[in-house]
Amino acid sequence: MPQDFEHDVLIIGSGAAGLALALHLPAHCKTALLSKGDLTQGSTYWAQGGMAAVLDNDDTIASHVEDTLNVGAGLCQEETVEFTVRHGREAVDWLLSQGVEFDRREKDGGREFHLTMEGGHSRRRVIHAADATGKVISKVLVDNTLAAKHVDIHAHRVAVDLILSGGRCHGAYVLNRESGKVDLFRARFVVLATGGASKAYLYTSNPDGASGDGIAMAWRAGCRVANLEFNQFHPTCLFHPQAKSFLISEALRGEGGRLLLPDGTGFMQRFHERGELAPRDIVARAIDHEMKRTGSDCVYLDISHKSPGFLQNHFPNILTRCREFGIDITTEPIPVVPAAHYTCGGIVVDNCGRTDLGNLYAIGETSCTGLHGANRMASNSLLECLVFAHSAARDITASLQQVAAPLDTPPWDESQVTDSDEDVVISHNWDELRRFMWDYVGIVRTDKRLERALRRVMLLQEEIREYYGNYKVSNDLLELRNLAMVAELMIRCAISRKESRGLHYTLDYPELSSRANDTILQP
Repeated sequence: MPQDFEHDVLIIGSGAAGLALALHLPAHCKTALLSKGDLTQGSTYWAQGGMAAVLDNDDTIASHVEDTLNVGAGLCQEETVEFTVRHGREAVDWLLSQGVEFDRREKDGGREFHLTMEGGHSRRRVIHAADATGKVISKVLVDNTLAAKHVDIHAHRVAVDLILSGGRCHGAYVLNRESGKVDLFRARFVVLATGGASKAYLYTSNPDGASGDGIAMAWRAGCRVANLEFNQFHPTCLFHPQAKSFLISEALRGEGGRLLLPDGTGFMQRFHERGELAPRDIVARAIDHEMKRTGSDCVYLDISHKSPGFLQNHFPNILTRCREFGIDITTEPIPVVPAAHYTCGGIVVDNCGRTDLGNLYAIGETSCTGLHGANRMASNSLLECLVFAHSAARDITASLQQVAAPLDTPPWDESQVTDSDEDVVISHNWDELRRFMWDYVGIVRTDKRLERALRRVMLLQEEIREYYGNYKVSNDLLELRNLAMVAELMIRCAISRKESRGLHYTLDYPELSSRANDTILQP
């Protein structure tokens, strides 16, 4: 039988943003945290590089702000950037208090944080735990959340849709993947922390759950979305038929790794004065250009000039993973290709994570805060997750007593649907969606490609709506439904931008417009 739950706060998502929010909420706040699979299945777990924050005496808030604004190509909201950067040290201190251990080095008789350099940064300011920072942070936050008595954890749950009444959100219908039933979760506040939508693309660094669920649910509920044309392609994912989506951290380039053509010649200095440490959009486009120009399947990233001891100490995860595929990074370059990595746009929110709907918040990659603008600077994403989780928790806590208990809501009705015997439709549509998004809405775009993509996605959505109306929901159906919706929003945003800016590059409008405007879509 379907179940009915009631909480003060419902958090949908178990990455850094969702876990941090749960831990910041007070002990008297009855909280439910939903995870699509295991608690470590989100993108946070796979984050390698680290988290940007001003921690060195030679660094400044102003410098971090300036770098972020420069990489964001004129679309960052300066107030939001300053707000986020200013709370960076506080976020690091909170992680330390939770038990996260970052790499340190000996200096002047003491031990200080080991900071790395990444693309777009003018200083070393990326704090890390070797090359598995996300894994370390995720494990600590998961353990602490499991021990928190005010948090009820519901794994293997997929949100179907939000529950609305009177312009406010009162909970969500949620599929229990184990029972196949749709449960009712009612709450005073609902927080979307569902991550991005990079699974819309054929090649991606993201885990399978990155299907834009929160963005799609918020859009269907009436929330604005913004800047979804800015999909960041990480320049360097391991190119190997069995590697699937293994990321080669930008920190390798920060430590002197060079990008090479198959004949061993470098090429990044021809595209940007900062070479391998240019912003990610420039590096990804340069690699894409060179692969098309030379007909190569990949380019190469060479860090073999560093000693084996250095690589073992700083990049043990990458070293081990590459060896599993027969690549010894101490003696040979790594084959790499760009892959969809981060959704810079999302649900429009303020600096407390509040959306257009009462009682509904969005934090982390699913949101559009104004921090990233037209291109996210490396390692600002974990920073955003933690800063906005704390900000949202403060706002929710302050309002907890003023918000009434959630309304009585009817249970999910599946009396008019049956079990599907045509799941091949889902897998076929999923594959078609990801292929035409890669071909038509990828690193380099044109009006004709975007128009083709829009026609295809509208036809797909007609098929999905018919299927959704006749058959019981499943995880794959819900992800396909959401991904197709977000893909349409991405395409519409891209069509409306008549310039090339940041991560959006179109051959029809290669120049930068004199005015920088957000692309905001209203349901």
